[in-house]
Order: sequence, then structure tokens, then C-alpha cells
Amino acid sequence: MSPRLLLADPASAADAVTFAGRAARFTDEGVRLQATGGVLAMTAAPLAPRGIGDATPTVLALRTLAADPELVCDLVVEASALAAAADDPAAVVLPETALSPPWAGISPPRSGWVQRDDLEASALAAKAQGGIARVADSVPTDAGEDVVRAVRAAVWGAPDDELGGLPLGAAFAALSMGFISGGEAARVFVSGPWTRVSLQRGHVLVRGPVAVGLTPVRRTGSTGR
Repeated sequence: MSPRLLLADPASAADAVTFAGRAARFTDEGVRLQATGGVLAMTAAPLAPRGIGDATPTVLALRTLAADPELVCDLVVEASALAAAADDPAAVVLPETALSPPWAGISPPRSGWVQRDDLEASALAAKAQGGIARVADSVPTDAGEDVVRAVRAAVWGAPDDELGGLPLGAAFAALSMGFISGGEAARVFVSGPWTRVSLQRGHVLVRGPVAVGLTPVRRTGSTGR
């Protein structure tokens, strides 16, 4: 029998396959699967540098799902190979071989997050769509992979004042991974060099300079995490 993950229910299993399918459209470096305590965290890198001199920002997409309480794992697999199990609607089938992309060697902190000003999800969507059009207009016909990556790095790596200094790639990840829905406000948190943009459907994590344009939100009680 092929290796598999057991989720909490069929809806969670279907969600896992959907997340992996979306990730496969933007990266061939797989999806990371981390499970413990009845929670499966799925992480993909819609944007990540490849090699020295690549200016592409590290932008991760994260979604958490309910899993079997006994499931414990931490591995990276090919996203397109993650599939629904034919004999168990609450399970997903894994490929036989694991991957080890460079981005999987860095992990966002689990604590110490400080909340900043919210961002409107509609603003993220508009910025992402504008960036997609800019990339399409800037890539020459029959351009090689190096040229395409250079254009993408220039567009998605540029800080955007209307996003509080976050790179435009954060908006791209939120839109491309299906995290944007309706008129919600995205919550923004920072911890060291990491910024997290949290929406109802998932989180976008950016590794880099702290977004200086975002001011702390003063609250009483515990800090949001």
C-alpha cells in the first residue's frame, strides 16, 4: 500500500488535495507536511530564490487542517503527486519519494508575533492582479527561464507602500493560493525578520526586513498569534 496521511474527515482530505493542486501550478519544489496534535500544517513556496544572486523573495503559503490525532510527520513531497485515496475519503496518498527544497530548511517562529495594522483583502487582490499583468507585459516572447525568473523577482520582490512595505509577492501568494475571499480584513503580524498575513483561508509568510510602514496595534490582553 502506498504511504498515506489520515485526516480528520473527508472535507479536510479534499482541502489538502486542493491546496497541493494550487501549489503545483506555481512551484515544482513540493509541499511541506507537518503534523502533530491533531493538526496538519501544509506549507508551499509560491515564490522562493534559487541560488546565489536570485532576488526572488521567500514567500510561503500555509494552511492548517484537522488531522488524525495520532498522525505525526514532517516531510516535503511533490505537490502534484498528492492525491485522494480511492478506498478512504479521509486519507490522502503520498508519493514514494520525499523532496528537500532549500526553503523547507527555514521555519517561521511559532511565538513572539506582534500585530500590526490590518490590510484589506481587496487591496491584496488588486495588487496581485496588477503584478500578474506587469509580469506578462514584461516577459519577452520566447524568453528563457533565467529571464522569466529575473522579471518575476523584480516585480514580486518590490516593496509596496500600500501593503505597508511588504513585497508584492505576498499579495500574489494570497491570491494564487485561493486565500482571498470576500471583503475580509487580513491581519498582519511580525516576528523578527518574518511577517505573517493571516486570512480566514490561510496564511502568507514573508521572510525579510520587517515592514516598517506597519504600526503596532495597541491591545489589552494577550497578543494575537
